[in-house]
Amino acid sequence: MVCGFSTSRAEDPSEVSQQTIRELDAYWGRVSKSVKEGDFGGYSATCHPLGVLVSGVKKTSYPLAEALAKWKEGFDDTRAKRMQASVEFRFSQRLHDAKTAHETGIFRYASSRDGESSISYIHFEGLLQKSEAGWQIMMEYQKSIATEAEWSALATKRAP
Repeated sequence: MVCGFSTSRAEDPSEVSQQTIRELDAYWGRVSKSVKEGDFGGYSATCHPLGVLVSGVKKTSYPLAEALAKWKEGFDDTRAKRMQASVEFRFSQRLHDAKTAHETGIFRYASSRDGESSISYIHFEGLLQKSEAGWQIMMEYQKSIATEAEWSALATKRAP
């Protein structure tokens, strides 16, 4: 160690970045799978207990725990096959280091119940942190409604 700096070889930043992207892709995959299966516990585990939901559409901000309570019925109905739901993510910007991430893009939420289907496209930002529990979202900012054309434009930048 020289003047407080380690002389040992540091990890290759591009390898760390690729590993982080793989982890984040797996995170978004877990979110999608939880929604599709109606796995409320699995979905809740992707959210930090002190997380915040910000809605630009509704001009509100409140704890993610409150949002989860509102969404639970939909998860229960999906699990019981009374409805179908899915969510997919595509990104326009992904900023991260090994323990924090800021993801920007659009999500597509689709649901179907009693023969009626609905698809929503939402511009969003997610602020995530990695801990011993894995990646969790700290802030979900649902900025504004997106169009199908905007969604399609991000086709090459998607996560599972």
